Amino acid sequence: MSRRLPPGWYPDPDAPLLERRWDGTAWTDDRRVPEVPGPPRAAGEVSGRAKAVALAASVLALVAAIVSGAFALARGDGDDVVADTAPTVASPSPDTASPSPSRLVDELDGISLPLPDGWAPAKYVTRDHVVMTSEGGSVSARTLPGGAGKPPASLAEQDVRRAAHSSYDGIRGHRVVRSERVAVAGRAGHLVRWRVRTARGPGGWVQSLAFPQDRGGPPSAVVVRFAFDAGPEGPPLADMDRITGGIKQADR
Repeated sequence: MSRRLPPGWYPDPDAPLLERRWDGTAWTDDRRVPEVPGPPRAAGEVSGRAKAVALAASVLALVAAIVSGAFALARGDGDDVVADTAPTVASPSPDTASPSPSRLVDELDGISLPLPDGWAPAKYVTRDHVVMTSEGGSVSARTLPGGAGKPPASLAEQDVRRAAHSSYDGIRGHRVVRSERVAVAGRAGHLVRWRVRTARGPGGWVQSLAFPQDRGGPPSAVVVRFAFDAGPEGPPLADMDRITGGIKQADR
């Protein structure tokens, strides 16, 4: 069961500098110049934890990423939310002798991902596009409408730097531990994984995985980001490989 976004004025997904009217089920053609927003809410101090898990987004910034009224997947983990919904999780079948692990369905990006033990679907929709979280780790996904014309390797290499700096403060350096072509959901993709060193704490592992996506409309690309704290506080690195290797089209 999901709760739909109430009617009102929200940032236009096609023109973020304007506001657009949402009628409760779809965007209308009404647009306006937004009022000046108030000061942002202060986020609590984060220590040794990926900011993608700890930082909340403002409501206006969150809604700008939503282009449909169906919130079958809830994303993020914070105080400022767009909708409080139950995420779509495919449970193992009780009729099989060796049941498959649970899967998380990300309908906004048209993919499904394995949900390893110790991970939970994100509770809310946020600007970070987080889809699942664990102690010391997060996985997010986003569709890039203009990314279809760029090689997945270029998209992953550009995104991993953003992923690192949005996930960790005080980065002192990084080491590329993997950069390779991979098959994702039946398509040729590319991943880049960094080992990030920070001024304080053990640092972490950051990975950007990019691959083309065709859902019947204009071709696009999807980028899946991973941020795992290093050391005992973070999830096992094997989970990153397990999730990467298990990504499928949402309708498969």
